[in-house]
Amino acid sequence: MNHASMNRRSFLQTSALAGAAGLTGIHPLAAASKRKKRHIEYPKGKAEHCIYIWLGGGPAQIDTFDPKKRGDAKKRIAGSYYDSIKTAVDGVEVCEHLQQTANLLDRFTLLRTVNHDVIDEHAAATNRMHTGRPTSGTIVYPSIGSLISHERGGLTDTAPSYVVMGYPNATRGPGFLGAKHGYIYLTDTNSGPEGLSRPDYISTFRQNSREELLEKMRRHQIKRSGNDKLLADYDAAIEQSFKLTKGDFMRAFNLDEESSSLREAYGDEFGQRCLLARRLIQSGVRFQEVSFNLNFINGTGWDTHNDGQLKQHILIKQLDHALGTLINDLEKHKLLDKTLIVIAGEFGRPAEFDGGGGRGHQAKAFSVAMAGGGLSHKGAIGETDELSKNIVSRPVSVPDLFATMLCTLGVNPEKNLFDGDRPVPMTDMGDPVRELFG
Repeated sequence: MNHASMNRRSFLQTSALAGAAGLTGIHPLAAASKRKKRHIEYPKGKAEHCIYIWLGGGPAQIDTFDPKKRGDAKKRIAGSYYDSIKTAVDGVEVCEHLQQTANLLDRFTLLRTVNHDVIDEHAAATNRMHTGRPTSGTIVYPSIGSLISHERGGLTDTAPSYVVMGYPNATRGPGFLGAKHGYIYLTDTNSGPEGLSRPDYISTFRQNSREELLEKMRRHQIKRSGNDKLLADYDAAIEQSFKLTKGDFMRAFNLDEESSSLREAYGDEFGQRCLLARRLIQSGVRFQEVSFNLNFINGTGWDTHNDGQLKQHILIKQLDHALGTLINDLEKHKLLDKTLIVIAGEFGRPAEFDGGGGRGHQAKAFSVAMAGGGLSHKGAIGETDELSKNIVSRPVSVPDLFATMLCTLGVNPEKNLFDGDRPVPMTDMGDPVRELFG
């Protein structure tokens, strides 16, 4: 190669860098340096499953995982609503109503400095805590469940990779990844998805005849339509649904196979969902969201404005019973190190009480709890100030949280996915909480 060719190549490379950097206002050499710095080593965990326990409404971190000095709702003195108790980890305390969790805290890490900038809107904050990004008018980002489904798939071809026990909406969906990486939605812990259960009045013969007819129609339409992606996704979903009806997935809903003492230990509806989550893991499900927002207990669920605060302890106790039993149950089945458990809501709540004795919203500092997953647990990471209002040390962004979850399940958080021809990084510049992989 002659000197002129080298000069032309150098000029073209520099021009390309300048054009790309011009969109961001970054000097081309700085842009190149920044990209190089992003290509770093990420820890790779060995977890096989994830249970995302969703406390919709926004649990008060100051009344659960990050307790501070006691306040007084009636006198409007800011502080925790409950006393705190010691845990299995020296120097780390939790709310007095988390007794089982306290005894098992060596299996946990409380990330006490999670934060984002969505404060007053539940839907937008829920979207942030599922996709890791702000709502966009140009791209529909996939949820963390769909990302893991896309990268890891199901453990067997007779179990779905992604299940939601809770709220079915776009926030939890696959976005640009397509329907194949969407979720199966459950409304009942006893019978499974209605669409996979054959009505009593349909005989086996009649069901087989219907499947044969549908198969002929599918083949005919695919032959006519060629490479239609929507049709291909639909066809794949139909094929998967047939497999689900014939495997261990549907058997997982037979909770009566478990002892009555274990079912009682798990507790009410939310606890039964957690028991089902363990059984679904055994059937091969990769990622599950298990929602706990029973509004009828205190009228508001975890969204404890006004009078909702008064019976918040009932929710906390039910969470504690189910969570403690789930940890012990997974450990008994040698599944805890293979299963990452994440407990989160869309934001936290401030130390101050509102006029009705409850709490508002707080996104600048709140707690997310993690357990299991083969991580090197620390009890707690990050510190907030004396009223859990501001971060003192070790902030954890939502992209950092997602990068941690992805790394725990062996997924590179810097990998690019593609919305058509557009590259989209797996997380929004997230860096995992590396202390957990020590």
